[in-house]
Amino acid sequence: MSVSNITVFMPSVLTLIGIPGLESVQCWIGIPFCIMYLIAVIGNSLLLIIIISERSLHEPMYVFLGMLAVMDIALVTSIMPKMLGIFWFHNPDIYFHSCLLQMWLIHTFQGMESGILLAMSLDRYVAICYPLRHAAIFTHQLITQLGAVVTLRAAILVAPCLVLIKCRFQFYHTTVISHSYCEHMAIVKLAAGNVQVNKIYGLFVAFTVAGFDLIFITLSYVQIFVTVFRLPQKEARLKAFNTCIAHICVFLQFYLLAFFSFFTHRFGSHIPPFIHILFSSFYLLVPPFLNPLVYGAKTKQIRVHVVKIFHLD
Repeated sequence: MSVSNITVFMPSVLTLIGIPGLESVQCWIGIPFCIMYLIAVIGNSLLLIIIISERSLHEPMYVFLGMLAVMDIALVTSIMPKMLGIFWFHNPDIYFHSCLLQMWLIHTFQGMESGILLAMSLDRYVAICYPLRHAAIFTHQLITQLGAVVTLRAAILVAPCLVLIKCRFQFYHTTVISHSYCEHMAIVKLAAGNVQVNKIYGLFVAFTVAGFDLIFITLSYVQIFVTVFRLPQKEARLKAFNTCIAHICVFLQFYLLAFFSFFTHRFGSHIPPFIHILFSSFYLLVPPFLNPLVYGAKTKQIRVHVVKIFHLD
C-alpha cells in the first residue's frame, strides 16, 4: 500500500467538527439539544424509579419498559456531554481510543434498544393473542434471559467493528471527523486504505439487527391487529388496542428515524452535510426524549403514579 506524505500514522487524537457548515450557530443549536437531553434523562429516570418502586408494575411489559429507559439514558449520555462540549466550550478533541469506545457504546445501545422493542412486541403478542398463557410464558427467568441475549447480541456484533478499525487501519488521510460524535462510517472514511470490508460489515450488522427485529416486530403487530379486530366486544377491542398504541408510537419513531438517517447517509450525496449530521443526532436523541413522554401520556398506570409522586390530584 502506498501512503502519501500527508497521511497520519495511528493518530492518538481526533477532532470532531460538530455540525459542518453550522459552526457559527452551534452554540444556539446546543440549547434545544441540552433541553432534550435533560428531559430524556429526567423522564426516563422517573419512569425507572416508578417501575422499580411500585410492585404492581413488576410485570413483563413494565420490566421491558424499564430496560428501555436504562438504554435511553445510557445512549444519550454517551454522546451529549461531548457534543455540548464541542458546541459550547470549543473542545473538539477526543482521544482515538475514546472515540472507538464511544462508537461501540452508541451502536451497542442502539442494537440493545432494537432488541428490547422486539421483546416488548412479543410480550404484547402473547398477552393479547394468548392471554391465558402469558404468565406461564413470560416468566422472570425468560425476561432475564431475553435481556442477556439482547445485550450480548448487540455487544458481540458491534465489537468486530472496533477490531477491524484497530487492526486494519494504521494510516489516516485526516484526523478531522466531520461529525458531532464518533459514528462508525465517519471514522472509517478517515482511513487511507481499502475500507470496503468495514463498510460491508457495518451494513451486515445494521441489517442483521434492525432487519431481523423489524420483520418480527411487524409480524407480531399484524397478528395482534388481526386478533384485536376479531374480538366480539367493542370495549375489549379498544382496551387491547390502547395497550399497544404507546408501543407502536415508540416503534415507529425509532425505526423511521433510523431508516431515514441511514438512507440519507448512504444515498443522499446531494444533501448538505449539516442535514445528515442533524438527522443523525435527532435519531439518537429524539427517541430517548419522546419515549417517557409517550408512555407517560398513553399508559394509565404510569400516569397514576406520576400524579402520586407530584401530588397533582
